[in-house]
Amino acid sequence: MGDKGPGNHSDVTDFILVGFRVPPEFHILFFLLFLMVYGMTILGNISMMAIIVTDSQLSTPMYFFLGNLSFIDLFYSTVIAPKTMVNFLSEKKTISFAGCVAQCFLFALFIVTEGFVLAAMAYDRFTAICNPLLYSVHMSKRLCTYLVVASYLCGLVSSLLQISVTFSVSFCASRVIDHFYCDSHQIEKISCSNLFVNKMVSLCLSAIIILPTIVVIVVSYIYIVSTVLKIPSTEGRKKVFSTCSSHLGVVSVLYGTVSFVYLTPPDNPELRKVASVFYILITPMLNPLIYSLRNKDVKQALRKILGKQYFLFNF
Repeated sequence: MGDKGPGNHSDVTDFILVGFRVPPEFHILFFLLFLMVYGMTILGNISMMAIIVTDSQLSTPMYFFLGNLSFIDLFYSTVIAPKTMVNFLSEKKTISFAGCVAQCFLFALFIVTEGFVLAAMAYDRFTAICNPLLYSVHMSKRLCTYLVVASYLCGLVSSLLQISVTFSVSFCASRVIDHFYCDSHQIEKISCSNLFVNKMVSLCLSAIIILPTIVVIVVSYIYIVSTVLKIPSTEGRKKVFSTCSSHLGVVSVLYGTVSFVYLTPPDNPELRKVASVFYILITPMLNPLIYSLRNKDVKQALRKILGKQYFLFNF
């Protein structure tokens, strides 16, 4: 796909990650901020998974998907955050070629998988609200497992295709990536190759893999809103809509920031980096909080666990 010659990808041993263009004295502050948010991300998502696994009342499709969402959030933030924090404290701010490939691959795998899991969650809410009598039949344990496995397979195929075209190009003399992680779009900017194939692959992946998840979510919520508006009582409408408001909030934050980064003109790279922080760190941190604060079942399960811990400490 790219020309083989001097400066091709086989000669590149590492890349330089520019990160945020701020004075050096701000690097410690950025490190501490990333550390705090990443720590909350780890704590929140591990806690959410532990609550779902240990409480038998949460053995439902909605919480099965939510547990997988927490797993994905935990790992795709881990792909980026630790290396970024190391670079805040390092003078070289480099990442090896293999490390860059691994970072791109794993991030693409988890972010695409998350899109499909969110689509599966939207379908779950649609079935629960629009077809409640057939919910247990439609959302069987087998179907839920198939949907999650299919989400990971789609993420795997997408990431393999993206990585194969991104790192098959020839690189120019510059090894400088103007980002705080190995972003495929920024990597292509330091390439000397014709990027027509890369752009076509990205377009096809968006149309075949990413667009369907958005369509499923939008269509599901159109039917959900239509059904909720037919409920005669205000209290009834509020109660039903509260079961999917958390999911809608998570979807809005994730797709809003991703769309801003990849669909807006690249006239302000620093602003795009800040937006990237939102879907890499802020969204994975907020997801457990959104679901736990707005979900009575999760709050009740958390009270049970905390109550047991209090009893053990005072025994």
